[in-house]
Amino acid sequence: MKKTIGIIDYGMGNLGSVMNACRFLELDARILTRPEEMAACEAVILPGVGAFGDCLLHITRQGFADPVREWIEADRPFLGVCVGMQALFEYSEESPGVPGLGVLRGAVRRFPASPGLKIPQMGWNRVRQAGNGRLLFGGIEDGSYFYFVHSYYPEPADASVIAGRTDYTLEYASAVERGNMMAVQFHPEKSQQAGLQLIRNFSGLLERADVR
Repeated sequence: MKKTIGIIDYGMGNLGSVMNACRFLELDARILTRPEEMAACEAVILPGVGAFGDCLLHITRQGFADPVREWIEADRPFLGVCVGMQALFEYSEESPGVPGLGVLRGAVRRFPASPGLKIPQMGWNRVRQAGNGRLLFGGIEDGSYFYFVHSYYPEPADASVIAGRTDYTLEYASAVERGNMMAVQFHPEKSQQAGLQLIRNFSGLLERADVR
């Protein structure tokens, strides 16, 4: 019997492409529109596009904020994507005064202006694997390209959670991993074979005996 991945719909996620990637990999995935639907899942994905403040407003209004915190605290399989990664931090320079979920200590910063580089970063860039990405990047060559679209980047206070790093005006954390929690700034669902392998790696957590 397949175990279920829930894709959280709070009104701002890139649901279609995430669902299509899961279907391509023949994973049992469903869209979640209410927090109570998480109980029927063994893993959840929090996608995200748009502004940090709008994202947190929608997550909170739809009642997902505390359930997501509790899910991660229980060390159940979780994958944050793009703004879904940024939401895990304490705050973002994009939306002063708007608190993040605070699952990870640290902030989300705006890329500094740099001659010859456009903001937002939009397109393919390399991810250099850090020592903490053993689960996330299994079977993926170090330095593989992934697809990015963003003007802000995560800055974890705890370097031990960093699973991948990317250079764009500066070196920043483009992936984090802590226990069964994973999050990436790029879009794996738009990153061809490397991205599909990453989602496959995440789904592999469902086969571990301690996911609940």
